[in-house]
Amino acid sequence: MLNIIKLAFLFVLATVFHWALASLFARWGISVNMMLVFVTAFCALFKLPLAYSAAFVCGLFLDFFGAKLFGNNAFTFTVCACIVCNVAARFDFDEFFPQTVAVFGLTWLAGILNTLLIYLFASANAWPGFLSLLGGSLVDGFCAPMVFLLVRRIMGNSSLIRQV
Repeated sequence: MLNIIKLAFLFVLATVFHWALASLFARWGISVNMMLVFVTAFCALFKLPLAYSAAFVCGLFLDFFGAKLFGNNAFTFTVCACIVCNVAARFDFDEFFPQTVAVFGLTWLAGILNTLLIYLFASANAWPGFLSLLGGSLVDGFCAPMVFLLVRRIMGNSSLIRQV
């Protein structure tokens, strides 16, 4: 029961950080995606079924409040979860550099994949712009070590954490 409460608390934190930082940096035209940073931490630290489920739910949550194509974030976050879960055994996600690089790369992947999905299925252009995506990926990468540490601290030695 305590694990469910911790997971719910992490989801609320991810939501609050996502909207706070997305609103703050939108003033300067920077598209920050803190929910993706939390999803990356979930996928690197949690066992596989929970990691995939958390990625899908977080993406679906963003889709409910988005005005774009419904399901694009859920699909994109699930693709990102597949990538992180498959490289988690080979990456040392205990160090800052791999966390930052993974989040930086996944932010670019998510931005490009979301743009392609919206273009293919809605015939619309949703490209945030090169500088917006670059700024967002830098902010996301900078915040990644703090998010990973936060998730580790809250979950502790839970049975949901992946054993290496």
